[in-house]
Amino acid sequence: MHAYTASRISLPSRSTLPNLPEAFEPAPLQPLSFYPAAAEIYAQGEKAGAFYQVEFGAVRVYRLLADGRRQISAFHLAGETFGFEADTTHHFFAEAINSTGVRVFRLTAGADMSHQLLPLAFKGLTRAQEHLLVLGRQSAIERVAAFLVDLAERQGGLRQVELPMSRMDIGDYLGLTIETVSRIFTRLKDKGVIRLLSLRSIEIVRHDALHAMSE
Repeated sequence: MHAYTASRISLPSRSTLPNLPEAFEPAPLQPLSFYPAAAEIYAQGEKAGAFYQVEFGAVRVYRLLADGRRQISAFHLAGETFGFEADTTHHFFAEAINSTGVRVFRLTAGADMSHQLLPLAFKGLTRAQEHLLVLGRQSAIERVAAFLVDLAERQGGLRQVELPMSRMDIGDYLGLTIETVSRIFTRLKDKGVIRLLSLRSIEIVRHDALHAMSE
């Protein structure tokens, strides 16, 4: 695990840490942990027992298939939590996409976690089901459009959407090749649906059209 901490960074108050149940507390005396791009946060098969919240940057959660291919199951952005497991073992790898700050939350001693964990479990299940619906769509342009709509909503619904992940990451998430993803981005640009501001940033010009393609 390639992480380092900065002792001069103070822990924020609970009011600045959204979406976390009261049964969780920041790990005692542990400041924010920093992970450089491509650094592993935890590995498949490692012992679980904590939640992680992205303070800045982005995280990809993935599994390596038997033939060596990578299947990304989720991306997590600033303010989002990840690492929830139904048992005591991690079933996926978690890795920083770019320079990322992560805070670890562990169960307080003797806490009854059932009531607090249920909403998080349902939220994770809902997002997994939505991902399966995206993968079930036959058209590559529908998958990419659905991905961009979801990413825009998670970033506050702004016209400009940041893409911390690479085209290869997007392909591994949507079950497409990197060439197909790049071709779809170009097609959306040519149709005037999006504007490519840079490799990692787009502007949604016609949100209604993009949303219609995603359905």
